[in-house]
Amino acid sequence: MGFGDLDLICDHVPAPLCSLVGPYGSAGNPAITSAGIQAQCYSRNISVANTIIFQTGNAFISIGSLGMVGVMVFNVRAKYTAVGRKELLQFLYLFGLLTIFSLLVDCGVVPPASKAYPYFVAVQSGLTSATCWCLMLNGFVGFQLYEDGTNFSIWTLRISTFCSFALTFVISLFTFKSWGALSPTNTTALFVVLYIINLIAVVIYAVSQVILVVFTLQDLWPLGDIALGVFFFVAGQVLLNVFSSTLCNHMKHYVDGLMFATFCNILTVMMIYKYWDSITREDLEFGVGANAVIPVQRAAPWDGKEYYDDDQSNIYGNEGSEYTGSFYALRNTGSAYQLSRE
Repeated sequence: MGFGDLDLICDHVPAPLCSLVGPYGSAGNPAITSAGIQAQCYSRNISVANTIIFQTGNAFISIGSLGMVGVMVFNVRAKYTAVGRKELLQFLYLFGLLTIFSLLVDCGVVPPASKAYPYFVAVQSGLTSATCWCLMLNGFVGFQLYEDGTNFSIWTLRISTFCSFALTFVISLFTFKSWGALSPTNTTALFVVLYIINLIAVVIYAVSQVILVVFTLQDLWPLGDIALGVFFFVAGQVLLNVFSSTLCNHMKHYVDGLMFATFCNILTVMMIYKYWDSITREDLEFGVGANAVIPVQRAAPWDGKEYYDDDQSNIYGNEGSEYTGSFYALRNTGSAYQLSRE
């Protein structure tokens, strides 16, 4: 296919935007209500209570993905002292919001023939770019180029992510509605922001984390999480863009590549969380003994605190961050326990 042409992709992939692009797209000619570019094979629909539900298998995977996102958000929020905690939460929130909008347009909650459909698909496309951009910026947190968790870090992430969302949203809507120089048959700009820029963002994140592990951290085990995440991401894209029609035909139209891609995407996000969890640990966990509370510190690849001994207490440095300056210890002073902040 030519650069920026979505015809070949939409010929194999039952993506929501495919009904809005192409020479027979509904946005290009409002008199034509049929789909723009119809895939060779797509999942069959079911009728429940006089309601047609598209992509049933994908719907169950998406609902399960929302549950997994909720679990990951809960676990990340519980690690109060972890590096990059707030930044990762922004990524998980965006992925959860993207999953909700994908569920709406994939399963026909917003009908393809409705006037609101192009706007929902444009929001879905914008959230896709915003999620990839937010992930890329999360990859820079570990290098400590700026203090994580601060207003500067969070608002830089939010503003730049919103700009990424707005750019893709506007280009998508202009393409679907034939506004300006864009049209359903001129999809080069849409192809660039959805496929080229997003792919570059994901690659930058993966490469930056490999560099961080190899040259900064002393533990190479997190490379396994990165490798699995890359594997699931690539597998999902291949199953969607290459083998979707083949899988659909072999499975009698019950499922297609979209369901497998959604499943691989949530596995990729789980590996991103697992990788972050493996390189960030709580500063302190308490082991409860018979007569005392004994502080137990876990080793962590991102534990960058240096300490020195004093006659009366241990003092930990780097108290400028809310993540690294909250280490408490109980010491036995003979007749009583003294609580000191280290």
